[in-house]
Amino acid sequence: MQPLRLEIKRKLAQRSERVKSVDLHPTEPWRSEWATLSKCSILNPIMMAFSLNPCMSMVKSFEVTELPVRSAKFVARKQWVVAGADDMFIRVYNYNTMDKVKVFEAHTDYIRCVCVHPTLPYVLSSSDDVLIKLWDWEKGWMCTQIFEGHSHYVMQVTFNPKDTNTFASASLDRTVKIWNLGSPDPNFTLDAHSKGVNCVDYFSGGDRPYLITGSDDQTAKIWDYQTKSCVQTLEGHTHNVSAVCFHPELPIIITGSEDGTVRIWHATTYRL
Repeated sequence: MQPLRLEIKRKLAQRSERVKSVDLHPTEPWRSEWATLSKCSILNPIMMAFSLNPCMSMVKSFEVTELPVRSAKFVARKQWVVAGADDMFIRVYNYNTMDKVKVFEAHTDYIRCVCVHPTLPYVLSSSDDVLIKLWDWEKGWMCTQIFEGHSHYVMQVTFNPKDTNTFASASLDRTVKIWNLGSPDPNFTLDAHSKGVNCVDYFSGGDRPYLITGSDDQTAKIWDYQTKSCVQTLEGHTHNVSAVCFHPELPIIITGSEDGTVRIWHATTYRL
């Protein structure tokens, strides 16, 4: 099947090397991009291309560190951005004043991912030191729990939107683990792929207990986390699958790969 060629509505460019992380603000018309030159740029989002206002200007930009920032997330209820970097530090900024709220050493190796709890004052971080840590900003950013069990880099962590006491972690040890806050051991482990797992996302709509994983084996897989079974394997990419996402409202699955393509799949038929 020939890939669909979609028109680029807006191309946002800023002098840097590689963009490592992108996040959309949940209410403001902003998105953040974090690049290896370690500059944060908060931009009007691509969605604005559908409005009558064609402006796509940079709103804010600030230096963070000399090393790559691999993950950053908005904390809208606090007006913060939380960023994790290759210098093993987590940094918290007020995105209105640009003031630094907190800086602390979080891991002993590169930080791959930070993830904000949707309601509680928690941030999860995962690292090449194979650990996942839970930080509580109401306790002065104290590390309140460490999750051990992976044997290789932990590439991503994400909370389950249907049960925010649980989260999933994806690792280059080829597994995905499901955890409960408050328990040091995983609930269960999925032997997910034949190569490292780069990314994971939960299905947030409807009643299907699904998550999706993407791997260096060039596939994405849909899992039923109640039966612990693989529902579908999405094949077609010709290089590592580096990003996966369930659309929050539409029956769409998005996969991105180092083959330079983004593929859009139907979330029921699993067809392109």
